[in-house]
Amino acid sequence: MLAAIGHALMMSFTMTWEILWALILGFWLSAIIQAVVSKEEMSRLLPDGSPRTIAVACGLGAASSSCSYAAVALARSMFRKGANFTAAMAFQFASTNLVLELGILLAVLMGWQFTLAEFTGGPLMIVIMVLLFKAFLTPRIVEAARQQAEKGLQGRMEGHATMDMSIHEGTIWQRMTSDKGQTAISHFFVMDWASLWLDIGGGLLIAGALAAWVPKHFWQAFFLQGHPILAKFWGPAVGPIVAILSFVCSVGNVPLAAVLWNGGISFGGVVAFLFADLIVLPILDIYRKYYSLTVSVFLLAIFYVSMAVAALAVEFIFGALHLIPQQRRVQIMEESIHWNYTTVLNIIFLMLAVVLVIRFLRTGGPAMLRMMSNPVHHEPGHLRHTHHDHHA
Repeated sequence: MLAAIGHALMMSFTMTWEILWALILGFWLSAIIQAVVSKEEMSRLLPDGSPRTIAVACGLGAASSSCSYAAVALARSMFRKGANFTAAMAFQFASTNLVLELGILLAVLMGWQFTLAEFTGGPLMIVIMVLLFKAFLTPRIVEAARQQAEKGLQGRMEGHATMDMSIHEGTIWQRMTSDKGQTAISHFFVMDWASLWLDIGGGLLIAGALAAWVPKHFWQAFFLQGHPILAKFWGPAVGPIVAILSFVCSVGNVPLAAVLWNGGISFGGVVAFLFADLIVLPILDIYRKYYSLTVSVFLLAIFYVSMAVAALAVEFIFGALHLIPQQRRVQIMEESIHWNYTTVLNIIFLMLAVVLVIRFLRTGGPAMLRMMSNPVHHEPGHLRHTHHDHHA
């Protein structure tokens, strides 16, 4: 038993080592974007469900934190402030599926094809969701969601969703390189890590356990690897269900996706699994609090169909273009650490992380961090003022 546990922990540790530099790079780039893009006007920019507004919602989502809980909380906040419900849902889809850190991590762990699939299938999934909303979302459902949303029940990462520490003055380069900009970047960087470490850690531990303990022939049988045609349809259908039961969301589900890919799930099944971070069980419970049980069931049905159909389309499109990788032994499955480019990159980016954390600690960051889960008495404007007062 101890040997089995040790094997799983070693697998988790080596997975962590393989992806560490990519995670730091992704969160750093995300922090830069968040520091120069303001949340202030988001609600105003999403007044309806028109194609233009949906495109704006996707752009705003891609420029936001990849934390699923923060994305869902911010979408509810935007809806309460007058944003269109469909546009708010498109925003949260983009925030968890079209962000830089996810694309970088997929490219490093699984290959550029998966990054391309994510950024191709993500917009397609949003389009399908919008069309399904047009067909089935009634004013009565929207009103029920609004009445429940106005109760203001809290989920997770409410403070992270309401904080706006972005810099407004100067060009984008001036915002990035200014003293205030550097401080804002350090704060976003640390707070994104604080909001996601449980999901990332949980995903790595579960992935390590599955890789170490579940025999490959089980996965091959479960994913119908012996029936290639059926597997193409089964993967996108079952991928979201596996995600729902895994409890892990955001970038934390990428190591699990790698395990499933090694085990034999179809290409479209991997994509569907990655899409499904917005319907894991904790998120579904937050939808219940935010919008009511009836609306949460409605969202589950619409989101599931959107994810499965988009992933199935990606499966056939990438298959027709011969873009589906044939190799199923992704590099995080190595069971030892070597002195190679990964180690060098980890050292470099760990040094960057240390610099950011030190600046965070010296500029009032801990106080801001404590506000993340307690936003009741801290409006965004107050948070911006607090941040600007600490820019040493």
